[in-house]
Amino acid sequence: MKIIRLTSFPATAIGRTRVLVKVETDEGIAGWGECYMIGPERAVMEMLIYLEPWFIGEDPRRVEFLAHRANQQFRFPPGGTGLAALSGIEHALWDIAGLAAGVPTYQLLGGHVRDRVRIYEGLDSTSTIEAVVVAAHERHAQNGTKAFKFSSAWLRPYLYGRNALAGRAAASMFSHFRSHTPTEWELAIDLHAQIFEPVRAAQLANAVAEYDPMFVEEGLRPENRGAWEQFRRQTGVTLATGECLYGRFEFLDILQRRVADIVQPDVCLCGGLLEMKKIADLAAAHYVTVAPHNPMGPIATAVNLHFAASTPNFHSLEYIDPRGSGADDWVIDPYLPTDGHLQLRPDRPGLGISVDEAAIRRSPQVTWVRRAPVRPDGSTWYI
Repeated sequence: MKIIRLTSFPATAIGRTRVLVKVETDEGIAGWGECYMIGPERAVMEMLIYLEPWFIGEDPRRVEFLAHRANQQFRFPPGGTGLAALSGIEHALWDIAGLAAGVPTYQLLGGHVRDRVRIYEGLDSTSTIEAVVVAAHERHAQNGTKAFKFSSAWLRPYLYGRNALAGRAAASMFSHFRSHTPTEWELAIDLHAQIFEPVRAAQLANAVAEYDPMFVEEGLRPENRGAWEQFRRQTGVTLATGECLYGRFEFLDILQRRVADIVQPDVCLCGGLLEMKKIADLAAAHYVTVAPHNPMGPIATAVNLHFAASTPNFHSLEYIDPRGSGADDWVIDPYLPTDGHLQLRPDRPGLGISVDEAAIRRSPQVTWVRRAPVRPDGSTWYI
């Protein structure tokens, strides 16, 4: 079996354009993958055009060889755009491998260690506290979800002059949630690395500690790991991070420093499914669990399901329901939750989904550009 063609497609899902990858073989088997939107989608698509000759004529089932060689051929670390493109290609290779063998991809990763995959869902972080709780109950009624996350997009800690005010606002959110939901429901907070000083991040994390957060995510920027060590020393809550990191070497650094209880690699950015399995193995050696970063479309969710099914130290999967987002037009049968879990599909080879290429071609493009928020003094801040 040989690769004959690599094609990229822009497709709208969840309010932005996603880049999808189709890899075709001379035996008529094709696989699909999804790339992270590290920057303008056109940059990722240009990178995929550049990478295509590296894969033409190769056996797609040699995933380790092709991924390793591609990283070597970049000469320097490929960075976000290169890794996003490689990740999407790698997903498609695993899809082909499963289809060719007639088994789900997770069977090629050692088989499943669990029968279903727990999810958590993000809540509308621009609404009132009351609306966030209503949304949680709606998600539970539809999907059985019992674990949720809200974001500092609602809290906006960079606007507070006194750090205690941001802490009180976060504590109020947690208090209201705990008072209006069942005891066993979980709630996490994502700070989106919007806090610059470790002590302020720790103060905010400690303000919600009494409400037993599932985790506090991205409390600081990822660049200075020494600052993370200070953050870790000053708080006792469960800390999660990793969406801004790339491959296993960066994760090894934070694991050795013991600054995170949960790591959050992104399968559409770290280099793909095989790289994420290696990150998970490193995490397991440090008694750390893995909760994949997944603000993506249904192809990425399918890839993550096979990771989660085959990974003992998996924690939970970030999940965005594709229904009504446009993504359910081009993935005919996305993974949908029941009782807060995604079910495995042992009778479906490869990634276990069907992609409608014609629907992808009809999909409109929505360019999404990040804009740094402006503080009261006119300076800009992290988003």
